[in-house]
Amino acid sequence: MLERLVQQASSYAADIDGLILLVLVLVGFWFLLAEGMFFWLIWKFRERPGGRSEYITGKEKHLKRWISIPHALVLVCDVFIIIASVRVWYDVKQHLPQADETIRVTGQQWAWVFTHPGPDGDLDTPDDIQTVDDLYVEVDKTYHFQLESRDVLHSFSVPVFRLKQDAVPGRRITGWFRPTVTGTFDIQCAEICGIGHGVMAGRIHVQDAGTMAQWVTANSSTAAQ
Repeated sequence: MLERLVQQASSYAADIDGLILLVLVLVGFWFLLAEGMFFWLIWKFRERPGGRSEYITGKEKHLKRWISIPHALVLVCDVFIIIASVRVWYDVKQHLPQADETIRVTGQQWAWVFTHPGPDGDLDTPDDIQTVDDLYVEVDKTYHFQLESRDVLHSFSVPVFRLKQDAVPGRRITGWFRPTVTGTFDIQCAEICGIGHGVMAGRIHVQDAGTMAQWVTANSSTAAQ
């Protein structure tokens, strides 16, 4: 359902969409039921010709059931939401799968700086490749990203991945993603970070293995010159 609005392009995008849909359905059901009951009671106990509207305190035992029973059922729904939320949170934020490659993402006013490993596959070596506002990754490959900020709070957001992680000055935060669809997608800063916040946009290019290998070779050669 949600993928019709924003494409799913990571391994955990469907799990996050499923959680959002679960919350929408459960909360929406009780909202519509409560509003329907509210307007029905207004109509039922309205003032009629020849009689005043009825005043109900709600303290009567037979009336309290209209509150206590729905309350208990809402709590049951809350348990389902909490269990689903903890499972998704653990999979996305707490559990780090084995990385095929690690990249570095640095936010600054007002651009994203990406450091890719060169042909040796390791960061912080002479053949590293650095790009600004354009991140290149390979489809179906698990990436760890080291997220940093050079100045103020930023937030690294890739909507099609359902990825959003704050970048905090003085901290290096490790996260992960696994692209599942090739293409070029938006990167956003989702945290107000100053006057240039609105133009702090980037692009992530998800490529097949052959195209990615060619890009690494071409750009590592350029970096070495």
